[in-house]
Amino acid sequence: MNNLFSCNTQIQVVSNFQDFISIPFHGEVNAICWARELEGDFAELVQKCRLDENMISLEKEDLQEFNLSDQGELARKVLIHDLQLLTEHELSPTLNIIKHYERDDSFPYFPTDVYSWHVDRSPVPGSTILCTYYGAASDIIPNAQVEQKILVPEIRTELRKLYQEEEEGFEAFLVENFFDLHYQAKPAAKATNLGIGHMWRLAIDHPNAEVLPCIHRAPIEKDGEPRLMMIC
Repeated sequence: MNNLFSCNTQIQVVSNFQDFISIPFHGEVNAICWARELEGDFAELVQKCRLDENMISLEKEDLQEFNLSDQGELARKVLIHDLQLLTEHELSPTLNIIKHYERDDSFPYFPTDVYSWHVDRSPVPGSTILCTYYGAASDIIPNAQVEQKILVPEIRTELRKLYQEEEEGFEAFLVENFFDLHYQAKPAAKATNLGIGHMWRLAIDHPNAEVLPCIHRAPIEKDGEPRLMMIC
């Protein structure tokens, strides 16, 4: 487990929650991984839920209502413990079951949904924390292996056609519509899958950030296999 992701210079792997939450991003490191091998049947928890929508959120009280097998009980304890750990550090974790996210088809040449390589932005310092317990896991990619989409000449040309206003407001238009948050992979780029059970802290774009934000994307969900993930 200690060698997990060791060849990736953007990732620092830790073995406990205290290090996970406290170690600062530094240099090329913009992703902290608390590497774990979790016990329990998380699929059982997903199967207990009725999914009438693309995504539902589960509270601690919802989890406690399930009648579970021994393996399902182990999984429930993990989820409740993770919720408590994050809440005790004044974070606001959300536990979701996801069939799929909404797709953005407003601009065929430039989707701005979470399936696109993107960074998160906040007006205040912080980070994105996530863990996938079941289903497809997210990916990250080194900053040097992507190109900001708004700098790709053919995409920029299309965005200028869309804008149709004075040139001086174009850059603000890109930011206001979140176009500047999205990237495309360069040829031969190599993504890293975040795996199941590991908790991740990803750097975001915010004022006074000391490292580049971590570029990531949501996976395409498998048919009949919703994702169970925590994010805050």
